[in-house]
Amino acid sequence: MPVLVASDLDRTLIYSSAALALTMPDPRAPRLLCVEVHESRPLSYMTETAARLLTDLGDAAVFVPTTTRTRKQYQRINLPGPAPRYAICANGGHLLVDGVTDPDWHAGVLSRLADECAPLEEIRAHLEASTDPAWVRKHRVAEDLFAYLVVERELLPEGWVKDLAVWAENRGWTVSLQGRKLYAVPKPLTKSAAVREVARRTGAELTLTAGDSLLDADLLLAGDRGWRPGHGELADADWTAPAIIALSERGVLAGERITREFLRAARGDGAAGRAAQGL
Repeated sequence: MPVLVASDLDRTLIYSSAALALTMPDPRAPRLLCVEVHESRPLSYMTETAARLLTDLGDAAVFVPTTTRTRKQYQRINLPGPAPRYAICANGGHLLVDGVTDPDWHAGVLSRLADECAPLEEIRAHLEASTDPAWVRKHRVAEDLFAYLVVERELLPEGWVKDLAVWAENRGWTVSLQGRKLYAVPKPLTKSAAVREVARRTGAELTLTAGDSLLDADLLLAGDRGWRPGHGELADADWTAPAIIALSERGVLAGERITREFLRAARGDGAAGRAAQGL
């Protein structure tokens, strides 16, 4: 029976230059591999050790990238290892099978959103009316499923995010602030639902998960074992749950540790350590 590994990507397995958290002396910094290029510029990285571990993980388990990114944003990423058969995009709104959206899954998601929460247009209108160009740089809609803002975080009015979260809660939506992005996402739009569907299709007997943000909490709870890094919304809130391991590592080294833990759990008997040494 296969092992399923469902992991968030940004600030969990892959990191922008601003999120690397390289606090060690320069000569001791890990070698990095660029895994995403956007508009001809390198954008996201993982350590070379993590890349080797992820390659081995692709052979040892069903690895499922699980992200809030749109399909277009996800397809910019070039992860090492075998191409994943399944991927989850738009926070569970799209289940990709061999790179193609499963239309039945997506139709089911749209039906649940229509039945259970306020329409996207109402959320967009409220965001437009309650924000200020002084601290909002961009308004965006992702896959016609949810909205997000690019903000100047240090300029956000005190209490605004909390007030928005209360307003959204009453309409069946949730709010998450991750770096410079503030997401407004319908509650039924979850990574966990899509992960359970992949587990059903693959017959997985063990599900391993990882994530750093509020939008990853349901993903972590859907697994048999999970890991969260020492940074991000969940770490800031000191969030934990049974079978969730809170790591002390931050930045790109947290991504390496998570990948090592995935491989160790999928294979056991120290295989992750040997893989990290290239043995």
